[in-house]
Amino acid sequence: MSVQISVAAPFKHMRKERLQRSEFVFYIAIDRKWMNKEQANQLLERAKSEGLIEIEGGAIRPLFDLAAISIPLGFRPTSDILAAEDPLGDLIGRIAAATGRPVQDIVAEVHRVVTDHFDGNLRVEAAAVILARKYGVAFEDKLSALQRSVLKAR
Repeated sequence: MSVQISVAAPFKHMRKERLQRSEFVFYIAIDRKWMNKEQANQLLERAKSEGLIEIEGGAIRPLFDLAAISIPLGFRPTSDILAAEDPLGDLIGRIAAATGRPVQDIVAEVHRVVTDHFDGNLRVEAAAVILARKYGVAFEDKLSALQRSVLKAR
């Protein structure tokens, strides 16, 4: 969510629906001093890969409702928003924690589901969701990220 808030901040502050790449980077790196220029560009790439923005001809347009986002007072993004998202790893970690088993065992079980029950015709992301359902582990918040990772892998 902080990626979305970080991306929304320049648009809301400048009261614009489109920004040039240079305006966005200036706001993040120079005006707010949240990050350096390279990190601001990484934020743009992450937002684009997550489907939060569209970049065409140097103009950035958010693909979400800016009015629905509120910027908390004193908001400052942390460097962890630049880290690559790993929804599959997160879900496998949740299953391991819920079952009290090592992550390696869960990974092996995911692969057994793929090979034994679906003859290799199932993505590991889907198999992890099947295991999450089997063990009663929440996975709904990871579905859209898992779908994006499947689409990227095509």
